[in-house]
Amino acid sequence: VQLQASGGGLVQAGGSLRLSCAASGHSFSSYSMAWFRQAPGKEREFVAVITSTGSSTYADSVKGRFTISRDNAKRRVYLQMNSLKPGDTAVYYCAGQYSGPPDSYYAPSGYGYWGQGTLVTVSS
Repeated sequence: VQLQASGGGLVQAGGSLRLSCAASGHSFSSYSMAWFRQAPGKEREFVAVITSTGSSTYADSVKGRFTISRDNAKRRVYLQMNSLKPGDTAVYYCAGQYSGPPDSYYAPSGYGYWGQGTLVTVSS
């Protein structure tokens, strides 16, 4: 699976953005797909995951503001980000894994496939 993220940009605090991740390859619907983010000087951190069955989980920091979704027919996964805060500023990466256990969802090491990242900048 090859992944390509897009949709980042500059937005004011309180605004919204929708990130998109396009996947190529076979069996996309069988993959759990996630979004991670990495701010300058910080480690890459989990944002959200959606499993092959459509179940989703979020980091506490984005719960209630971000929504992850997928369209298997289009081989895309999305991250709708609302009520953005300056602290959400980071490079956002989409990632994919095949049939990993649930406890592998939340760390970068659980994913074998990564997109190139898209920069989100939230101004105050």
